[in-house]
Amino acid sequence: METNTLRTAQVAAGLLLALAITQAIYTALYIAELKVPRHLLWGIEGLLFTVLAAYAGAGMVQTKSFHVGWSAIAFSAVLNVVQVSVGLTMFGPFREAAGQVEGLAPAAGAVVAFSFMVYYAAKLLLGLAAIIFGMAKLKAGAAALGGLTAALGAVALVANGAVIVLGRDGFMPSAVAGGSGVAATLLLALCLTSAARG
Repeated sequence: METNTLRTAQVAAGLLLALAITQAIYTALYIAELKVPRHLLWGIEGLLFTVLAAYAGAGMVQTKSFHVGWSAIAFSAVLNVVQVSVGLTMFGPFREAAGQVEGLAPAAGAVVAFSFMVYYAAKLLLGLAAIIFGMAKLKAGAAALGGLTAALGAVALVANGAVIVLGRDGFMPSAVAGGSGVAATLLLALCLTSAARG
């Protein structure tokens, strides 16, 4: 890797790692039925995804290979900015309006459904990136990290694709789609970190 590409990969890996951590914190608090500081966590994610879009876009044009992998990361970041923005700006007002006017409940549900559709599309792209960079690590001799990353990336791609096609109430639990996407993100970050070091 060239020096500028090295730095790009390091920053992108750090951002992906931070995002995996924030999503794990959100999930843990939600499962434990504790108060979730949604605005704070989603705001941090929105900031991180915005910066990630720039760095992954730079990686896409700097690198001599793995263009699809970098493209998948960049576009997943853009989609996540949209998803987080919908959550921050529209969930509250639509929920409040639906509480006052019964007929607005379907509209509020549609906003949530749209947000999840974007979320799953972004996780699908991160799964694709994990497959690409995981296979690269596998070929470079890092069998454990590369193989696990590619395998979890495949699970994330298939699971999120299934939820997109069949809906959140289909045969695939939405938690599997989201959880596999977060796990793939974490391993993708580790792949990029080790690639930058190597």
